[in-house]
Amino acid sequence: QVQVVESGGGLVQAGGSLRLSCTASGLTFDDYAMGWFRQAPGKEREGVLCISRSGVSTYYADSVKGRFTISRDNAKNTLYLQMNSLKPEDTAMYYCAAREAASCSGLLAFGADYWGQGTQVTVSS
Repeated sequence: QVQVVESGGGLVQAGGSLRLSCTASGLTFDDYAMGWFRQAPGKEREGVLCISRSGVSTYYADSVKGRFTISRDNAKNTLYLQMNSLKPEDTAMYYCAAREAASCSGLLAFGADYWGQGTQVTVSS
């Protein structure tokens, strides 16, 4: 049984930092491109970061470039999201996503094979 579990969300002031983690089990982690999607109230879910299964290639949405960093540790079956210089507009539910593919293109275009349950990030002004 595949499980994808996020952790690390919370409430932070604008300008602060948070680190999210996502641990996947029941799958061969390094067969999967991994990503972070987010959904703010009243808005559609959007893919904001992705990393290829090797970790060599990454994708960053313009809204998070220069502030967020995605990384993975295939030995630990874990995906990370370091969020710095947080803004109130970053407030959303953040979801970890996994797609069995080498690159990010399929994950971003068609969504994930597996989703986490989400972790809430709230940035106060």
